[in-house]
Amino acid sequence: MLLSRSKPATAGAPSSPQHESKKKKVPDRDELLQNRDYTGAIALLEFDRHAGKGNTERDMWIAYCYFHLGEYKKTSELYEAITTKENDYPTCIWTYLACCYFLLGMYPEADAASKKAAGEPATGNHQSSTTTATNTDSTADKTGLQNRIQFHLSHKFNDEKRLMTYHSNLQDVLEDQLTLASIHYLRNHYQEAIDIYKRILLENRDHLALNVYVALCYYKLDYYDVSQEVLQVYLQHFPDSAVALNLKACNHYRLYNGKAAEAELKTLQEAASPTFNYASDLIKHNMVVFRNGEGALQVLPPLVDALPEARLNLVIYYLKQDDVIEAFNLLKDIEPSTPQEYILKGVVNASLGQEQASDGREHLKVAQQYFQLVGGSASECDTIPGRQCMASCFFLLRQFEDVLIYMNSIKSYFYNDDMFNFNYAQAKGSVGNFKEAEEVMLLIQSERVKCDYVYLSWLARCYIMNRKARLAWELYLKMETSSESFSLLQLIANDCYKMGQFYFAAKAFDVLERLDPNPEYWEGKRGACVGIFQLIIAGHEPRDTLRDVLQILRNTTNPQVEYIIRIMKKWAKENRVPVT
Repeated sequence: MLLSRSKPATAGAPSSPQHESKKKKVPDRDELLQNRDYTGAIALLEFDRHAGKGNTERDMWIAYCYFHLGEYKKTSELYEAITTKENDYPTCIWTYLACCYFLLGMYPEADAASKKAAGEPATGNHQSSTTTATNTDSTADKTGLQNRIQFHLSHKFNDEKRLMTYHSNLQDVLEDQLTLASIHYLRNHYQEAIDIYKRILLENRDHLALNVYVALCYYKLDYYDVSQEVLQVYLQHFPDSAVALNLKACNHYRLYNGKAAEAELKTLQEAASPTFNYASDLIKHNMVVFRNGEGALQVLPPLVDALPEARLNLVIYYLKQDDVIEAFNLLKDIEPSTPQEYILKGVVNASLGQEQASDGREHLKVAQQYFQLVGGSASECDTIPGRQCMASCFFLLRQFEDVLIYMNSIKSYFYNDDMFNFNYAQAKGSVGNFKEAEEVMLLIQSERVKCDYVYLSWLARCYIMNRKARLAWELYLKMETSSESFSLLQLIANDCYKMGQFYFAAKAFDVLERLDPNPEYWEGKRGACVGIFQLIIAGHEPRDTLRDVLQILRNTTNPQVEYIIRIMKKWAKENRVPVT
């Protein structure tokens, strides 16, 4: 440690005037905005306002900065304050206010504000302030922005006639063409949107952000590798973009798995500052999806009315938890408008139809109609979800030959998907292809599926039809006593009898008879025992089996037993087969 100084601490070397000017220079508003430092610009503008330099123009610049930070609520409050306090303000404020309301999901209010800007009579729920600008034809803000916001509102209100009116007002300028592309995107016309973006990119190579829009369209078209390739063009220039990194994570989720996607989002979260809030809800939502629903009940419910995907993913979570009623309640008042919404409503109705005895048939019919709508649509018929929908439609109609046509065309994409394999195996079995049905059944890894009675019954039937009755019997032995085990026992007894595998048919009918002394079970057991005896005589069954057959017969008190046993013993004695 140095304990002495050669120069006093207060006596610094004289600085040059040039150095002093650099040191004291404060960036001006335009410089901060050019650098997109909106927080810094707000700080500077607020300082000026508190220093007595405030005016309407300065307030509008503060609102502009908050808008670009995504603080739409704060922005709308600032614009509303201007319309309340000032008598003479630019009419365009109402258009800006309409943009804020639109992004806050307040569509009637946005419509009223936009019409006020254009000098039209406001209709809707928006309450105007007591002090307003004079909206004559000379001051009305009938700008391209006002037309674009009305174009978007027409889409939100599902008003086709109005939409086409504002569509006809669009010009061949950049902003209007981008708006048209966005409407194409929102209406699921992704290829049309891509065509517009690519045309603009050919004319303006420096508009790099358009690559993100193109990548998003390809993502929606399920071309995840193409989406990733296009997105990389933008990420090379802006590697810390929240929107681009989020889309990259979504591509990784589709191409690889949730862990790969989560790693991308973690990179974004670690790089972000503590005050970074942009797209935070979207990132939290996607984290839940990437983690296979972990934290869904904490994150998704508050986002249901903000992010359309949040409602759909919450429905998926409830379906995975077998809470079909909650899933149904979330969707029952939603009129589907996208393929995903139609598909989910179909799945929920199909699940509910299988659970409910009273209205089950009606729900299944609704599900079949939803699946047919998606699978038969021109935009979805050749997509993977579209073909899944047609397979589901024919499955509910029990037209399994048609089911297999669609499932065979997409099975390479679902080799490790347990639910796909489960349905695929059932379809195979339903057309009598039990060998392949068994193979597909055995690919399933999910313990939840493997414990389901439908799985066990189908696997047992496949074993029996493939002459592996012993494996079917072992499935029954592993089950606990219940109504399902009783049903499986009936299936084994009848299918084994039908397939001439009389030994296990006899064992199954024997247990059934002891559980329920129904004369039909005795008749089944009697026929199975006689069948085994015939096979033993013909040399198709080991002679030692006769001992087990006699024991099975002795478990019955029916008087016919003694006669059958006497004949079997007589044959055994004549052929020197030990039965005692």
